[in-house]
Amino acid sequence: MFNTILVCSCGSEKKPEKQGLAQTILADTSLRTVDRMARSLIREGFNAGSGYSQIWARDMNTFIETALEEVPKEEVRGAILLFFALQQKNDEMVDGYVLKKDFTWHDDTPYYSDAAPNHVGFKNTVETDQETSLIQLVGKYVKKTSDRDLLKEEVAGVTVLARMEQMIRYLLRERYNKKYGLLYGAMTADWGDVQPYDDFGCDWNELSHEAIDVYDNAMLIISLNYLIDMTENQEDVRRWCVLRDEIKANVRKHLWDAKNEKFIPHVYPNGSPIPEDFDENKIHYHGGTAIAIEAGLLSNEEITIVNKQMLENAKLSGMPSIGLTLYPTYPKGFFHGNMSNPYMYQNGGDWTWFGGRMIQQLVLNNFTTEAYSEIRPMIDRVIKNKGFFEWYGQGNVPSGSGSFKGSAGTLSKAITMMYAWATKETGANISAKEPVEASSVEVEQ
Repeated sequence: MFNTILVCSCGSEKKPEKQGLAQTILADTSLRTVDRMARSLIREGFNAGSGYSQIWARDMNTFIETALEEVPKEEVRGAILLFFALQQKNDEMVDGYVLKKDFTWHDDTPYYSDAAPNHVGFKNTVETDQETSLIQLVGKYVKKTSDRDLLKEEVAGVTVLARMEQMIRYLLRERYNKKYGLLYGAMTADWGDVQPYDDFGCDWNELSHEAIDVYDNAMLIISLNYLIDMTENQEDVRRWCVLRDEIKANVRKHLWDAKNEKFIPHVYPNGSPIPEDFDENKIHYHGGTAIAIEAGLLSNEEITIVNKQMLENAKLSGMPSIGLTLYPTYPKGFFHGNMSNPYMYQNGGDWTWFGGRMIQQLVLNNFTTEAYSEIRPMIDRVIKNKGFFEWYGQGNVPSGSGSFKGSAGTLSKAITMMYAWATKETGANISAKEPVEASSVEVEQ
């Protein structure tokens, strides 16, 4: 099962309803159209999309599985190894990299490495998902290709597996709050990488506020699951299992609001930066919640509840889909720049990049009826706008990159999973010419 997407039957679907839904999914040509579009875009390269020359770990992590079906494995492998060549001497990992000739934007803290002389790295240090994104990227690559030799590949004399272990040690040394037993970053909006206190907003500085959120810690849990699968030394496996279980327990203890059945946006160990007249705990973090489900932090009953909350939030906000980053938004003027306005960018913008991941989790937990209904706005706007926009504003206005591969990747994977589920339910045999290769996807009951 190392090369498969697993879809379990543990949710709310009833047998008589499954057949009709499965047949509807298989007959829906719009799903095929969007999947073809996504694959065509991803074949163009590993950069994040139009307007982005850089290759980002957090983006590539969400389209690698589709990429491995569309481009030579060796190209993906090379792109992954270049990340490790740019790992810093303190064991931290960059957000991404670009050829030196393409390093044309203002960034006063570039990252260099003798092991990658032609490239420059960059990092938005207010966020804490770079190391965990890359570990997940490697884990998905190994599962999809069975190329475990990558783990033994030496980069500047150190194996890839050892470098990933170093990255975990970096996080525990530099971004771990001992009191709460959880990772922290700077205060940002949900999974975002922009803090509210300065115009650039991406670098940790004297204005930053230490903040603990569910997204960073769910990403760590998922990474540890992959690391456990990739590690052969049983003592190391036990160590990663203990750490993973501690993080899971501490997320539930400190971040889950049992009364309101949602995650608390932030715990602030050193004082809150939130204005006294604004209750941050009313905010629902959609993206972080989706990743928390992937990390196994919510029960089936809780998934039902938070999914209903997402739908209600989208309705109340007037935003087009559950890709809505958060609701309610932070008040006008709290963030600098464009994000100072509600429903802009990470302050309440609608991102298929994360909405698609929620769809995947609904399918995995057998909420396929909900998944099919909730993916429809995302599918329809791709077709209407003839592309995968980075995010959408109120009125479904497309914004940001017009060819955003993270959006393409999450939708392609969600569609693949839906087809796998529908194929299992109907016993249908999808032609190999179809964009979704059901024969490569295992559905587990």
